[in-house]
Amino acid sequence: MTGSVSPARAVGLTHRLLFRQLLTRGRVIALLLLGGVTILAAVGVAVSDDVDDAAVTTIEIIDGLGLVLVVPIVSLVFASASLGDGREDGTLVYLWLRPMDRLPVVVGAYLASLTISLPLTVAPLGAAAAVGGAGADGITATVIASVIGVVAYSALFVLLGLLVKNSIIWGLAYVLLWEGLFTQFSEAIGQAAVRGYLRAVLADLSDVSLSDALDVSTATAVIVAAGVMVGSIAIAAMRLERMEID
Repeated sequence: MTGSVSPARAVGLTHRLLFRQLLTRGRVIALLLLGGVTILAAVGVAVSDDVDDAAVTTIEIIDGLGLVLVVPIVSLVFASASLGDGREDGTLVYLWLRPMDRLPVVVGAYLASLTISLPLTVAPLGAAAAVGGAGADGITATVIASVIGVVAYSALFVLLGLLVKNSIIWGLAYVLLWEGLFTQFSEAIGQAAVRGYLRAVLADLSDVSLSDALDVSTATAVIVAAGVMVGSIAIAAMRLERMEID
């Protein structure tokens, strides 16, 4: 459709509406607790006398907990709900009543989920890296890998929320099986999973060797994440254009 509301105004309107709907106390508390698990694990590293290299162990915790659970699950909860909840409960009708193109609506929903997901992932994982003694390079690597992950996963899960019902269940299956389990058995799957590139960034910038990490540069990982973001948003906009909201 050709909308009379400007794209920038449509993005802002969608962002404001969906941000208020997504930001609930229950979601925030639950996902802060999830990030807190990583911080507690890092505290355990800091106080343990059995750890030979705290920096390496902390980065391994960031890899095993932060990139497997915190980053994708926080992104899933907010991004899949941004348009998926509105599709199921009918609140998207409010946006349909305004003459807006669908791409700005998707971008606004994506930005709303990012606004919440970024601090809920970057803050606890960065804190875990600092508490565990990962050093300046380890903290930087953790923050950058987390940001790249949220950017890519959020776009994927905005799309997922438009494609299927019960997107949380499907998203968890994807995160735990494809991104978490299957990538351990095949390098090819690792190259087709977001987590593989996040691990490459974490290893590259922290200078810590992670087993079976992809041998790609941070620049390559950024390009892949950007491609995932653009492609997912474009497909989501096309899907939204064909949907009928009752």
